[in-house]
Amino acid sequence: MAKVIILGSSNSISSDLHDNTHMIIVGQERTVLVDCVSSPVQRLERVGVDPKELTDLVTTHFHPDHVSGVPLLLLDMWLMGRKKPLDIYGLHHTLDRLESMMGFYGWNEWPGFFPVAFHRLPAEEMMPVVECSEFRLLSSPVHHFIPTIGLRLEVSASRKSMAYSCDTEPCAEVLRLAAGVDVLIHEASGEGPGHSSARQAGEAARHAEAAKLLLIHYPTGKYQPSDLVEEARSQFAGEIALAEDFMTIDLG
Repeated sequence: MAKVIILGSSNSISSDLHDNTHMIIVGQERTVLVDCVSSPVQRLERVGVDPKELTDLVTTHFHPDHVSGVPLLLLDMWLMGRKKPLDIYGLHHTLDRLESMMGFYGWNEWPGFFPVAFHRLPAEEMMPVVECSEFRLLSSPVHHFIPTIGLRLEVSASRKSMAYSCDTEPCAEVLRLAAGVDVLIHEASGEGPGHSSARQAGEAARHAEAAKLLLIHYPTGKYQPSDLVEEARSQFAGEIALAEDFMTIDLG
């Protein structure tokens, strides 16, 4: 059984009810955090995930609203007595900078620190990231300001699937990544270089023939537009909703 929990749904300017966009994939074998911001331990514990049991961290790209919480997560898990290894995945561009950032904190000198393995992903479509008996997670490059990946999750038992566009302007890679999925989680920051509007997210869901569209990474708080769902509905006839913090997507 696998589920996805939205830990944050906002674009880079978060609000009191919406943290920056990140999520977690929870299965019996693997627990995979996708991006890491804010104070990660609080969010994980709120959804019933023991940070010491986290198995994998996938970093989509090196922007602060997606990786700013990584140093605090690693520090907190060490202070909590974690001993299990942690696997971290991302593009070369992302992990090179992440390792440099951790170097400024002198993490190599933290006594008794648990093992961390970095896995650099090629910037190619449908690259395997995490595979286990329950599900497989694939990555594809998308079109943002810097090298960035989107993700596709395929659950073995239920044969259900989900795709996450991450931060991207409209591109063919997202359509192939999301082809025929049960749920497409697509950013809706607004139309412009490196990003997409809710209308463009609706277009992507229609062309990919997704069953459901969840809008994420949208302006929140006083910056939130009036009705992003209606904007997306102008292009997509399927089910549409706003992703909300702590929403659970059950993929069986």
